Amino acid sequence: MSTPSGTERLQRVRRQLLTTDDGASRFGDGEGAARWVAGLLAGLQGAVLSLLVVVLPAVAAYVVTSADPSNAEVPWTRSLELGTGLWLLAHGVPLAVGSDVVTLVPLGLTLLALYTCHASARRSGYPTSLALSAGVGGYVAVAVVLSLLVRASVGHVVLAASGALVVSGLGLATGLARRPEAPPLRGLTRPLWSRVPAPVRAGVPAGVLAVALVLAVASLVTVLWVLAGRATIVDVIEALDLDAVGGGVLALAELAFLPNLVVWASAWLAGPGFHVGTGTTFTTAEVVPGPIPALPVLGALPQPDMAGGPLVAAPVLLVLAGCVAGWWLHRRTVPDRARDMVVAGVTAGLAAGACAAGLVSLASGAVGPGRMAEVGASWAPVGGLVALGVALGALLVALPAEPLVRDAVRNFRRRSGGGTRPEGERRPEG
Repeated sequence: MSTPSGTERLQRVRRQLLTTDDGASRFGDGEGAARWVAGLLAGLQGAVLSLLVVVLPAVAAYVVTSADPSNAEVPWTRSLELGTGLWLLAHGVPLAVGSDVVTLVPLGLTLLALYTCHASARRSGYPTSLALSAGVGGYVAVAVVLSLLVRASVGHVVLAASGALVVSGLGLATGLARRPEAPPLRGLTRPLWSRVPAPVRAGVPAGVLAVALVLAVASLVTVLWVLAGRATIVDVIEALDLDAVGGGVLALAELAFLPNLVVWASAWLAGPGFHVGTGTTFTTAEVVPGPIPALPVLGALPQPDMAGGPLVAAPVLLVLAGCVAGWWLHRRTVPDRARDMVVAGVTAGLAAGACAAGLVSLASGAVGPGRMAEVGASWAPVGGLVALGVALGALLVALPAEPLVRDAVRNFRRRSGGGTRPEGERRPEG
């Protein structure tokens, strides 16, 4: 009798793990098991890829500086902890650096994690709820394990799980939705959206469109800031005198926070502006600079001569974005009543304000003690002004363009003037 080969033994172990004694699958049918495993692997792959992008530069920086006598007592695992802490910071977990705490989320790393989840699911996932749940569960498990390895508190572990749930859920869901065999997204969301009033269904995407337009202009403004401050940026880089590895790590770190600068630019356009340290103010009306960290990207911040004059009218952009949203509402909405367009326009403003407030809240935080505990913008005034401007612009365009609204206005005028007749049409007395 021949001895079973290694392949046969592996097949036997596989059958024992995946099937019961009577031959039935432990995970349902074989296709369901494959989808479950593929979803789990997509989530794990998204987590590992985004983690490596952060950890590898940290390890490289440690290797380059290991010969420095001041780093003789620093173990190499410290670079792993720092890279892991930055990855967790991208998911909303505060990063402890000595006695200081950093809460400013690097939105660039957050977007990177979203993209790796999206790409992994789109390439190898299955568009089923089971695969999505497995992928999200795997990603959240990685975040929880990493937070425990860096000795995070219970509250920070909860933050890690919550942030990982949101990031992986959005990334994996959008990736699975792009699979060729995925059902239409409209069909999946119809049971939920059908319960929402039609004007609200139309107003929400219109508000998102308005915020996207504001962010597009804010991105252009950020580019102009960088071009205007390129001399200062070069001076800071030369003063730091970094080697190739150090310069590369610094460049990656600044790219991680570049989306934050774009969000700050949107707050600048909206009017309230932003702060980079207590006592500083950057608005279209005035710029009050102050001592800031020696980072090249901060050389792109607006200077005092980049305030006042025509720039004070920058918040008009919110109304213009609302006008585009209003035209979108006019082309996409078939209201049953005149007031439906009013509801849609107000909903667009509220949705835009909520999106702007959420982005500003994510892009703001602390990067150290003292003055640097206040970096970013205030979400409430930015969200309020965005909501007001977008709603105003949407109503200015959508209401006059809607026939039902024009008919309602004509009927109102007719009823208001119905009690009086022109002089020649009055009935004779007696």
